[in-house]
Amino acid sequence: MFEDLSARLDLILKKVKGQGKLTEKNIADSLKEIRRALLEADVNYKVVKQFIESVRQKALGTEVLQSVTPGQQIVKIVHDELVRLMGESKTDLKMAGIPPTVIMLAGLQGSGKTTFAAKLANYLRKKGRHPMLVAADVYRPAAKTQLQVLGKSLGIPVYAPEHNEAVRICKEAVGQARKQGCDVLILDTAGRLHIDEAMMQELEQIKKEVKPHEILFVADGMTGQDAVNAASQFLERLDYDGVVLTKMDGDARGGAALSIRAVTGRPIKFLSTGEKLDAIEPFHPDRMASRILGMGDVVSLVEKAQEALDLEKAQKLEKKLRRDEFTLEDFYEQLQQIKKMGPLDQLLGMIPGLGKQLKNVQVDDRAFVKVEAIINSMTPEERRRPQIINGSRRLRIAKGSGTRVQDVNQLLKQFNEMRKMFKRMKNKKFRGAFRPGSLPF
Repeated sequence: MFEDLSARLDLILKKVKGQGKLTEKNIADSLKEIRRALLEADVNYKVVKQFIESVRQKALGTEVLQSVTPGQQIVKIVHDELVRLMGESKTDLKMAGIPPTVIMLAGLQGSGKTTFAAKLANYLRKKGRHPMLVAADVYRPAAKTQLQVLGKSLGIPVYAPEHNEAVRICKEAVGQARKQGCDVLILDTAGRLHIDEAMMQELEQIKKEVKPHEILFVADGMTGQDAVNAASQFLERLDYDGVVLTKMDGDARGGAALSIRAVTGRPIKFLSTGEKLDAIEPFHPDRMASRILGMGDVVSLVEKAQEALDLEKAQKLEKKLRRDEFTLEDFYEQLQQIKKMGPLDQLLGMIPGLGKQLKNVQVDDRAFVKVEAIINSMTPEERRRPQIINGSRRLRIAKGSGTRVQDVNQLLKQFNEMRKMFKRMKNKKFRGAFRPGSLPF
């Protein structure tokens, strides 16, 4: 996300860092370029004006001009201002003292509310909650069915009665949640235009009757200022508690994320970053500012690894590595755990400095599929002892996996190189390198 904006800011700040001495002129020139980059990223022009003025005042301070590393000081100022712009700190969901906690989702048509409802339920369940989804969209054809299918795939209960009275559905769902022992209720309301008076009144009625503990406005992150304008108008009618930005894995220019907090005064609470039902992450302004400036986001990467990696398996693998017993079965298991962490390009982008180097490199997750197919076409003995795979076995594996013999050869070559690398590390007694989850693939 924010690839174009990140690349532009990186070039601008690189020029600043290259200056031996900062003056009012080169600071002004840099801020002019930053202003243009933000406007092209569809950031609200009033927000840009305030941002640039704030950076200018701090950049012209004597601390910066007399600093040993003035360029680095400018980068820090821009980073701190981005953090301030997006909310300074992570804002958690409010949870009720007496369950169930009612979370109401609202937003425009096509913003991705139904999918986000399922993602949020999945996220909360991983945190030890027992959520229930409520199909309160009685207007869109198949909306109830979509939520039921998503709920079934996750094993999460969905309340979707036959009648089509949205307010009544939401009120009844509270009682159903208590009966089934669910402590979080997620209301998936119908998407609407902010000019649709009747449907806006329905939202206000649901709020009045059900009294949700948290109201989230779900905005399409790819729509830029349209999302910000809609957020402002919904705020007047609904006075919601926070914002969710969806579709942030696309070519979003970043305008909504950088503007919506400043315009509405409401925090961004979640980002939806992909199509899978685990592609959701809490919004951390400081981490997002680091990503935008190409500094990576190691903390989020570690958190994803902790969620996906099995500690017990990692410890067993460490012992195997020490004994030089690493097999293709172990390699396959590691691939499965990496896939759980999310798209590979997003993971690599969180590593400081690596995102810039990979800007023009196409990272294709489908390469995993080919590797899995090849390994699955091997016998258990071949996976445990790859050295027995001769020419005829390679031909059989290639045919069975729908790949070429060259692909099988390449995988085996890479695997052997990996084993040699581990052996060299072991011989040099780099014992600290084999921490759980620290493998380089």
